[in-house]
Amino acid sequence: MPRMSKKRKLELSFYLNDRGRVTYNELCRKCQHGCKQSFRAVVIDCPRYLSKRAKKKEEYTE
Repeated sequence: MPRMSKKRKLELSFYLNDRGRVTYNELCRKCQHGCKQSFRAVVIDCPRYLSKRAKKKEEYTE
């Protein structure tokens, strides 16, 4: 695995774990979209994430 340059390390410093590897949030690991968040983020707000336990939105007809 090639080493990261200083510039690249500074860009990814929020994503790097103690071993120097890029680590994403647990909910973002298997996500196919490119909006991944760091494992350091406590609260995540992802409009593309749908929990299996989430209630489906009811469509209102007027």
